[in-house]
Amino acid sequence: MFGNLGDMGKMLEGMQENAGKLQSELESKIFNVKCGGGLIEVIMNGKGEVIDINIDDSLLSDKDSLQILLIGALNDANKMVEANRQSSAMGMLGGMGGMNPFGSK
Repeated sequence: MFGNLGDMGKMLEGMQENAGKLQSELESKIFNVKCGGGLIEVIMNGKGEVIDINIDDSLLSDKDSLQILLIGALNDANKMVEANRQSSAMGMLGGMGGMNPFGSK
């Protein structure tokens, strides 16, 4: 049913190694989002952690606009991080060369 168990063990070992590399790559990526014509800038790493936020001084007296733009920028940055995670994971799975852990039929 599973084919050669030794081959399966090697495949799982390779997957763990690739997952570790993927995690390191994700952590090192930086995502930069600007909102409101550049009035708000959010910089986030691949783990989804906010590294920096830059706010134009003109927004400091307009709390409502500041909140709206900041929420939009954070949401956009989170979407970018998640899309990158998904595409990286799919790339990792695609790089396995179509290995079938259940043997050929």
